[in-house]
Amino acid sequence: MFQRTIRAPLASGRSFFLFGPRGTGKTTWLKQQFPHALFINLLQSEFHLPLAAEPGRLREFIPTEYAGWVVIDEIQRVPELLNEVHELIESRGLRFALTGSSARSLRRKGVNLLGGRARTRYMHPLTAAEQGKAFSLADSLKFGNLPARFGDPDPAAYLDSYIATYLKEEVAQEGLTRNLGSFTRFLETAAFSQGQALNISGVAREARVARATAENYFSIVEDLLIATSLPVFSRRARRELTTQRKFYFFDAGVFRAIRPMGPLDSEAEIDGPALETLVLQELRAINDYSSLGHEISYWRTRHGLEVDFVLYGPRGLIAIEVKRTRSPGPKDYRSLREFKKDYPPAECFLLHGGDTPLYLGGITAMPITLALPKLEKILSGERPGAAEVIEKNSTPAKAKGLEDRES
Repeated sequence: MFQRTIRAPLASGRSFFLFGPRGTGKTTWLKQQFPHALFINLLQSEFHLPLAAEPGRLREFIPTEYAGWVVIDEIQRVPELLNEVHELIESRGLRFALTGSSARSLRRKGVNLLGGRARTRYMHPLTAAEQGKAFSLADSLKFGNLPARFGDPDPAAYLDSYIATYLKEEVAQEGLTRNLGSFTRFLETAAFSQGQALNISGVAREARVARATAENYFSIVEDLLIATSLPVFSRRARRELTTQRKFYFFDAGVFRAIRPMGPLDSEAEIDGPALETLVLQELRAINDYSSLGHEISYWRTRHGLEVDFVLYGPRGLIAIEVKRTRSPGPKDYRSLREFKKDYPPAECFLLHGGDTPLYLGGITAMPITLALPKLEKILSGERPGAAEVIEKNSTPAKAKGLEDRES
């Protein structure tokens, strides 16, 4: 079992929300943190049916003298319960841990989010640091980092089942779309936009749906936290920039499970977006778990210069480019050089598929296998020197699964 690095807000004693896609380990983690808590799982009919019919019956499931933590799993299934939770916090001083698939979907239903009386945390797939010695770049690129895939004898089948379960239980049962066939077709089409500036009209055309429908579908997958989109970094811009957001499914394995693979497709066409996805899911997890406060975006000029990820916040400005190549050359870090010209204080990193760290005049080039476990130091403002990148008398692990091509 992996030790998660997310930090529970236990010291404050305040209730909190824990949001994240299904399968990221929310319930498992809460059972570790609160082994004696009262658990109410709204995926189970014994809880869901009576509480959906009459939310006020929540009190019947909590003993009168009980003063410990109460965990309500999948709160979005009965959002009206939040009014009852609010009242129990006020009247009895109870503390709640509430899990769900999205804060935004709850807000759209117009429900009470406890008036600021609860903090919000997010759960992500496992990070490289959490995996420790079990981390394999090749496996992470192929199967992603959802916790359940590590113990599954057939992780590819698990991912197929994961997608089917999401379509059945999160999309169909919640009535988020009336046409599941069109939505499934949209998912497959959207997967071809992974790591690219979003062209909603193009996706709508390929998926054979109206543009307004495609916009709604993109909103649904972001509401469910199974996808995200990055804005363009435009602070004090000195060049003409694009305006389109860049799209990603939340996990490299989920992306590969959704994206159709035919005889004319090569692994290299998928590995590039998968590698970017893996880096992004690590960035998002570390930023949330350590409360670093970075805004994550990307940078792209009208003339095609692009930096994959830009992090901006109280700890500084960080630019990260991701390349599959094992031998990075000037063309691989040209965009980083141009970005640093516009933003001299920026710390610039090139994450590549080779084995050797390089120092390229203001740009630190690090092997992916060495960089991912050290991302928290980078994002926290600690700049890795050579001694930190490769420990004395150690040999860096090779980036298996990556060929000498550009991402």
